[in-house]
Amino acid sequence: MGLRKASHGVGEWSFPGGHLEFGERIFEGAKRETKEEAGLDVCEFTLISVADEMRYLQSDGKHYVNIAVKAKYNGGEPKVMEPEKCEQWRWFSLDSLPTKLFEGTELALNNFKRGKIY
Repeated sequence: MGLRKASHGVGEWSFPGGHLEFGERIFEGAKRETKEEAGLDVCEFTLISVADEMRYLQSDGKHYVNIAVKAKYNGGEPKVMEPEKCEQWRWFSLDSLPTKLFEGTELALNNFKRGKIY
């Protein structure tokens, strides 16, 4: 997870992610964003969550539909590729997560643990 420092969710831990490019498929976007943000190669994607992000409506005027995927780690070392957006990348186990989670990450993890997509 990356510690956010730009846009909404400053100071919160988040999975790599972002907006899809025009015409880009969900799994293609997940692969691209993970490489662009964290320098990691991932493959073998599975949809794990679709959720409405509502926490930042009042503070930032943001409402996103968050689509989360699980991927297989395929190589690379985590590194800050976009220092204006992220302070650091760290690995966490599911039973030892940080307390300040970005809403999309928190929703994805909750859905994954419950075995529900939405």
